[in-house]
Amino acid sequence: MKIGFIGLGNMGGPMAANLAKAGHEVTGFDMADVAIDGVAMAPSGAEAAKGADVVITMLPNGAILRAVAADIIPAMTAGAALVDCSTVDVESARAVADQAAAAGLLSVDAPVSGGIGGAAGGTLTFMAGGSTDAFAKADPLFDIMGQKAVHCGEAGAGQAAKICNNMILGATMIATCEAFALADKLGLSRDKMFDVVSTSSGYSWTMNAYCPAPGVGPQSPADNNYQPGFAADLMLKDLRLSQQAAEAVDADTPMGQKARDLYAQFVENEDGAGMDFSAMLPRFEKRGRD
Repeated sequence: MKIGFIGLGNMGGPMAANLAKAGHEVTGFDMADVAIDGVAMAPSGAEAAKGADVVITMLPNGAILRAVAADIIPAMTAGAALVDCSTVDVESARAVADQAAAAGLLSVDAPVSGGIGGAAGGTLTFMAGGSTDAFAKADPLFDIMGQKAVHCGEAGAGQAAKICNNMILGATMIATCEAFALADKLGLSRDKMFDVVSTSSGYSWTMNAYCPAPGVGPQSPADNNYQPGFAADLMLKDLRLSQQAAEAVDADTPMGQKARDLYAQFVENEDGAGMDFSAMLPRFEKRGRD
């Protein structure tokens, strides 16, 4: 395929490189001056999109997505597909899908899970929203960039799945970190805590696969001084999106709201900026009961 790729940062760059390695003709654009192996660089987003079978975007937020979509959709060829892999608000995803449909384009909102390592290794998971035809056009590219793609429903469903998943992830990480901090103060060793919880009803991904305690369980960012695999800043972004969506549909999400507030305090008022989201454990270790 001829592919335009807009947004070649820590995630988009490796994704575009993997598509080029697989033999696709990839033309990219980024506001920064970047060079990606196998990717020809265009002077603008519209130039990268011109004549492409599929245009993929990986952008920071919904406002930027809307601006980029307004620029590139008029340059795209009817029947082409716009595949947005950013994590944005559901409203922006649906607005861009409507704009694409009006121009005779297919569109998919397909946020990802798997982080920078997954982007480089081609092991991302894609949560996709859009028509069956749109998903079918994008799916061969998902197979190159990732290990799994789930068609979640119509436009916006991919973003909905991502923010619901990450609301669970944020709240679960907080509970896991709280429990380790409590175990410490009760005199329970972290190894014994892990052995019990990882094989009983407290089992969770944050305990078993991404343990926030250094030296316990599989390798995780905790073993690298909490350098990010998934930054606390990004968790805060996703939790804010979850609460924005909850407010829009009048959903009661008290745990999600509390998780958002705690990550906001951690990132904005404490030392969480630039740290992994599991660095909540040393945060709780330092604190007593309010």
